[in-house]
Amino acid sequence: MRSAASSPAAAFLAAALCSSVGAAPFEDSMAQRVLACTGCHGAQGRAAAVGYYPRLAGKPAGYLFNQLLNFRDGRRHYELMAGLLAPLGDAYLREMAEHFAGLELPYPPPGPPAGTPAARAVGERLVREGDGARGLPACNDCHGAAMTGRPPFIPGLLGLPRDYLNAQLGAWKNGKRRAHGPDCMADVARRLAGEEIGAISSYLASQPVPAMTKAAADAVVGSAKTLPMPCGGIDAAAAPAADAAAKPGR
Repeated sequence: MRSAASSPAAAFLAAALCSSVGAAPFEDSMAQRVLACTGCHGAQGRAAAVGYYPRLAGKPAGYLFNQLLNFRDGRRHYELMAGLLAPLGDAYLREMAEHFAGLELPYPPPGPPAGTPAARAVGERLVREGDGARGLPACNDCHGAAMTGRPPFIPGLLGLPRDYLNAQLGAWKNGKRRAHGPDCMADVARRLAGEEIGAISSYLASQPVPAMTKAAADAVVGSAKTLPMPCGGIDAAAAPAADAAAKPGR
């Protein structure tokens, strides 16, 4: 079996790196190979200054791996990401995800509050309480009480720009972003009005990230059955992760 350094995937990323940031001393490390990612996502995956390239550093490995698969396999649509990931196999994508997940870097302070106080209050209510009459769970129910995520598959919601949050919720609502069925986030987004999406995004983007940026160990999600609604993307990601962990030599 070839090493990652000698694989077509490594060669592709090396070519992308050289074309985007110029030649660098060869280190044969994942940190160097993913410099092609940080051209958009910011140094070490901290997030770019513009609002549409999210932070990668410190997000749960299972979540990052699932999103890389979704871009590669057409469930998420962004031509640059799809082209970059098309030649890469599952094992290599998992290595990339684990690299970024292992980075513990400080978050910037939140930007100034956007929208009206009344709109942010609507956003806070939906984030904290949901709307039982419409079958809407609270964001906290899946993403954790502190909204720092529930590893290994559910990301935190804080430290993200309002524009990015708006764009992703809108993409879920309009079918431009998908996951394995049953697609829980698409189901949630379709039940939200446009102004509610804006209110949720404005509220979340105005909240500081707590000092403990990682979710507590007891918040781990091992199956979609532990969530308030069916979520196929988690079980789909959990199965190959369990298979990989069971293989000798891993």
